[in-house]
Amino acid sequence: MLADDCITHLVTHDGGFHADELLSSVILTQLFPDAEIVRTRDAGWTAPGAGKVVYDVGRAYDPEARVFDHHQRPAPLRDDGQPLSAFGLIWRHYGRDYLRALDVPEADLDALHASFERSFVLPIDLVDNGVMDPGVAGALAPLTLPELLESLKPVFDNRSPGAADRAFADALPIARAFVEATLARKAAKRRAEAVVTQAIRDAGASRILELPMGMPFRSAIEAAGADHLLFVVNPRDTDWAIGGIRVREGSFEQRADLPEPWAGLTDAALEAVCGVEGAKFCHNGRFIAVAATREAAMKMAELAVAEAERTPGAA
Repeated sequence: MLADDCITHLVTHDGGFHADELLSSVILTQLFPDAEIVRTRDAGWTAPGAGKVVYDVGRAYDPEARVFDHHQRPAPLRDDGQPLSAFGLIWRHYGRDYLRALDVPEADLDALHASFERSFVLPIDLVDNGVMDPGVAGALAPLTLPELLESLKPVFDNRSPGAADRAFADALPIARAFVEATLARKAAKRRAEAVVTQAIRDAGASRILELPMGMPFRSAIEAAGADHLLFVVNPRDTDWAIGGIRVREGSFEQRADLPEPWAGLTDAALEAVCGVEGAKFCHNGRFIAVAATREAAMKMAELAVAEAERTPGAA
């Protein structure tokens, strides 16, 4: 492959932009911060050459020449046959270097690269190639990331010179924020898993998991096979939270709900119903409650466990 240490230009197509080349630009501008983005279809620019990375244009996929297009035949595919867009190609070849540039620990590199590929890059690729219709999201379709990023393009009758290039430049930091925030949350989730796994060991047979702070916990509970756990207790600013555990990702169904008589109550009214001094709040949905102290939170959790165990079909 041509040396990457002297990249001076990042070349993609001009006109309206899509999520794939915009997100590709996030990766490439991080790695080559001094390179200029050139948006053009001029053959002299889109042909392979020294100092250039060409993406989403060029009619070839040739990593040795640093050309990463997917519009030609045959189009590049993943090993499982799913299509790649420019974003998938750039992530394949530059993703690990990008993660290193964000100071991701080497021990987490492969796992984070694969996780981001699976949950972020692949959906972008599928939509860009017409394999997935954003309409599958129903009423949320206009709020999917590809649609939101494309909404940043100039409106059809904005014919001012350079409007598309200015919009692309304005959209780039927005796209960058989504990529970096997603990766930061994934990295944090991996850090949390170690803490939660130890807390599960410490909890033993208890149905209550106590954590040192609020953090992602469901994946670690699943990985540990801790099916007996029903509630999580953790400090939260100046008070303590008692929360349920969702039965699966994306579901609002809990392994066990907090007691029905607590729903929507606060302060003295909640204290009177549950009998715990320091009880402060229970959500109407019965998936979270708040107490003033750890002792009150643990007592509320114990009462919630006892109620759940009396309920037929409780976990």
